[in-house]
Amino acid sequence: MWRGKTISVVFSTYRERASIRRAIEDFFSTGFVDEVIVVNNNAEPGTDEEVRMTRAKLIHEPRQGYGHGYQAGIRAASGDYVVLCEPDGTFAASDLERFLVYAKDFDIVLGSRCGQSTPLSGANMGVARKFANVFEAKTIEVFFNTNALTDIGCTYKLFRREALTLLTPLWRTTNSLFATELVLLTVSENLHFIEIPVTFRKRVGESTTINSSYKLVKWAILIQLFIIRFWFRWITQSLWRRMQR
Repeated sequence: MWRGKTISVVFSTYRERASIRRAIEDFFSTGFVDEVIVVNNNAEPGTDEEVRMTRAKLIHEPRQGYGHGYQAGIRAASGDYVVLCEPDGTFAASDLERFLVYAKDFDIVLGSRCGQSTPLSGANMGVARKFANVFEAKTIEVFFNTNALTDIGCTYKLFRREALTLLTPLWRTTNSLFATELVLLTVSENLHFIEIPVTFRKRVGESTTINSSYKLVKWAILIQLFIIRFWFRWITQSLWRRMQR
């Protein structure tokens, strides 16, 4: 609990058997976390056994996809503040207090792996990946005339319960683009948010999404097209509402 507010942390897991128990224990050890929700999204064998050795609540989501997993976890979470994170060892539970400090004044706190306090290249964030992230974030910043953004794919985020109540009916994406959709919905709905730097370390195991240069380029193009389509739909809907007045 933090200043009278309960805290839920949500993990969705697929290939994190080797790191998930440590991630859960690290968050509980902060002393702020009331519950950890782990969503088994068709995870590798042995994952459930690792989770059951902790105090985390385990649920199963058979529909494959990053979005399906985190949406199921968010729906199961009961906290006043809901924190999304990944259990692959890349993020630090010790950063949670930083999120909570800002949560007093903001509806949503977004983590950034690309801020001014992070090196140009390191851990899982090479130069090309960082450049693509920043470029896509600046596209959103310009298209929506919003706060400064440097990262559109960071899972580590905090939401007030009220913000999630507003955003949940607007979800459309069930794959890994859900992380970017959450940012787009935040800015398009004019929610009060801030982006803060987070620790980003080398993950335990290998990512299946961007484990080659080809996949990285393909993924960057998909995200940019997703942002443009979202903006076009948003601007079209805005113009239509104005015409109806």
